[in-house]
Amino acid sequence: MSTIMNYSRDDVGPQNPVFGRMRTIIETAFYGNNVEKVSSLRSAYENAKNSPGTIVTDMNVYHGDTFGLPSEAKILLFNDGAVVGRDASARRIAGQPGVDTADLDKKLMEAVYGTRYKKMYHAQVYIGLDPEFMVRAHLLVPVGFENILYNWMLNFQYRSDEYVRMYKSSIPIENEGDIYVFADPDWHHPEHPTGLAYFNPEYNCAAILGMRYFGEFKKGTLTLAWSIANRHGYAACHGGQKRYNLPDGSKYVASVFGLSGSGKSTITHNRHHDKYNITILHDDAFVINTETGASIALEPTYFDKTADYPLNADATRYLLTLQNCGATLDDDDNIVCVTEDIRNGNGRAIKSKLWSPNRVDKIEEPINAIFWIMKDPTIPPIVKLKSGVLGSVMGATLATKRSSAESLAKGVDINALVYEPYANPFRTYPLRQDYEKFKHLVDEKHVECYIINTGDFMGKKVTPKDTLGVIEAVVDGTAQFKPWEPFKNMEILELEGFTPDMEDKNYCLQLQNSLKRRRRFISERYTVKDGYDMLPAEALEVVDELVSALHTYK
Repeated sequence: MSTIMNYSRDDVGPQNPVFGRMRTIIETAFYGNNVEKVSSLRSAYENAKNSPGTIVTDMNVYHGDTFGLPSEAKILLFNDGAVVGRDASARRIAGQPGVDTADLDKKLMEAVYGTRYKKMYHAQVYIGLDPEFMVRAHLLVPVGFENILYNWMLNFQYRSDEYVRMYKSSIPIENEGDIYVFADPDWHHPEHPTGLAYFNPEYNCAAILGMRYFGEFKKGTLTLAWSIANRHGYAACHGGQKRYNLPDGSKYVASVFGLSGSGKSTITHNRHHDKYNITILHDDAFVINTETGASIALEPTYFDKTADYPLNADATRYLLTLQNCGATLDDDDNIVCVTEDIRNGNGRAIKSKLWSPNRVDKIEEPINAIFWIMKDPTIPPIVKLKSGVLGSVMGATLATKRSSAESLAKGVDINALVYEPYANPFRTYPLRQDYEKFKHLVDEKHVECYIINTGDFMGKKVTPKDTLGVIEAVVDGTAQFKPWEPFKNMEILELEGFTPDMEDKNYCLQLQNSLKRRRRFISERYTVKDGYDMLPAEALEVVDELVSALHTYK
């Protein structure tokens, strides 16, 4: 499936559902006489290299000529200023309660007008790396922000000959136009002091105004691609997926869902000391066909934190660009990067596809297991969920902590436990649609569902070795789960130091409070945003059953 960019003259107008006000405001800006198309990654690189403030390091891009860069290309570093994370408070989504599109559309028209004296760059990419699901996206950004455009083209799939042919072989989706993103990081407005990220998923368009952090552009564009996928029978996934190719010839496909910093990338890429032959789909963005169970990666590269990458780390070899990191001179007088979050939190890099051996763009085999990554101190390292309702409810109340990838308001505790449904804060459609898709996968497609806690259990740290060990036991089929009394449809794996003590009144009280917080979160969906994210009654009922079972447990 693919999106549509060109229309017959008979199809242009209000009779075509592709054309809406916001989309028309944005797309029109792409045809101004101040717009220059950037058609190749090589051109984008040269523009970014010569952009004021860019640091051209003396670190070579590894095999850059294999994906459209000059053979002598260097790793480019660019820093954004004080804001080094996403700002959720700036997001406005058309169609959600309280979003005044008439007011925002007028601000957008003024923002477009404000760029008339600026040279603007127009780039195109593909999102989705298989003909089954590929959408085309366009970005318009002013001169001076060449690094944003270059990173955007690296993060998604630039228009190589191979992918142009692939896209042409994909079947167009009726009434689905291309994605259009208009941006002006220089924009200012007193009513939006931290900027404005304005989305209209119905028309596949967005405006990113007054924001420089590249993560806003990456996730903003993905937001619209996930929305298209959701409309056409795919589950939108913010997580990682890998396939275990077992010695007996069987395959085991596992997906892990978690926010930045939860461990999803570590779990996805871990090779388990080469115990298995591993195939990687992606560690951040993919979609699952809810009927066939096949999965498709949306991006070729990786946008990763550099906190754990010292200069001499092997992963550094695969860097393409760096954002919000430092620089210094080595003993040969070469400019090199300073990572490990010395300059600021949430230093970032785009790494090439070559970093991950055995990388694929599609996994045909149906998904076998979903792992919700939690950081809830009342949950042991792994819990098996035995029903679709319970599995999807736990995904909808995925307990975690905020990460340095987000720009948090003053006074917000980064260590406080929060709920982020399905680890996806970029949803542009009602929560129930994700709920139904994941429930369907568990109940109808017989996908196993687990919680894995990568935080601590009642004060005892769950180590990466613990986490990888329980996942290996599941994959090997050696995990001996037993019912978690007094609950129905939940099972635990007894592990030394991590087995819930149901005779401990303090533990039971904390567990009950955790379940009650989940219930409160679900019940609040009935009133927050006028019930836009309301879940069906069965979601509350299954949590009530857990609370009641624990309350009456003797």
